[in-house]
Amino acid sequence: MGNQARFEDKIEVSKAISVIKDLTRLVGNSSKASMKNDMLDFNVIKFFGINTRTGKVLRPLPIRWEFPSPGWLKINTDGAARGYPGLATCGGIFRGSMGEFIVTFSAFLEVQTTLVMSFMGL
Repeated sequence: MGNQARFEDKIEVSKAISVIKDLTRLVGNSSKASMKNDMLDFNVIKFFGINTRTGKVLRPLPIRWEFPSPGWLKINTDGAARGYPGLATCGGIFRGSMGEFIVTFSAFLEVQTTLVMSFMGL
């Protein structure tokens, strides 16, 4: 009898979506958290009508690559992790003294911290 009473009062899908969006907007706008600076977060937040609060915007730094001294190699490495700890990768490129390509490498490191990922890249 309890289940029958529960399912007799049907709610329209559009009404359910409206209630969910309203409650999500209420909670989201009362939160002090900031979003990650990516398009997926931005689109979800805008869908629910939540006011955006982005994290600190970093100023880009100009970087200039220079050829290594004759007889030397230059090795550039980098890595990335999704979360802390999270799925991580690293990679690098070796170039000769005239900027010529020597070899590259990349590795999937499974779940690691950023410190381990950086050392693995080196």
